[in-house]
Amino acid sequence: MIKTERLVIKPYEDSDCEGMVRLLTDETISQTFMLPDFQSQEEAAAMFKRLLDYSCSDDHYERGIYKDNELIGFVNDVEIKARRIEIGYVIHPGHHGRGYATEALGAVIPDLFQKGYEEVAAATFADNAASRRVMEKCGMRLIEKTDDVQYRGGLHRCVFYSIKREPQINVCP
Repeated sequence: MIKTERLVIKPYEDSDCEGMVRLLTDETISQTFMLPDFQSQEEAAAMFKRLLDYSCSDDHYERGIYKDNELIGFVNDVEIKARRIEIGYVIHPGHHGRGYATEALGAVIPDLFQKGYEEVAAATFADNAASRRVMEKCGMRLIEKTDDVQYRGGLHRCVFYSIKREPQINVCP
């Protein structure tokens, strides 16, 4: 569990199903975060059950972002390769503009380094200026990697950001 000034970042609980379904089916979120096109609330609830299992697994990084015990977002792994992890993150639109994404990502990055990752990466649609600012505020830098993805009937350019763990310097007394 990670506690910041205003947030708690932790594995999900069964009681988070309704909140996660709300996030997974939010049309505003699906414009900037690639989500399946759920045909029903039941499909979204089934996805939550998988995410709940992932959040309790050492094989995945899946955490809820909570404000005053309310699930307002999540952060999860997109890809893990050796000591590099690519993550995604979401904050419910009703909580945008308050610095929660920056606060959460700023806490998650050191946690991932502590877990042994040497590099943390994330991607966003190129036109998502808010997400780009969040990554930059957290010390991530734009890298040369880009990708064009088909999503919800359109072609989207994705840009990637990365931050690498600072090497430890041993100072002799």
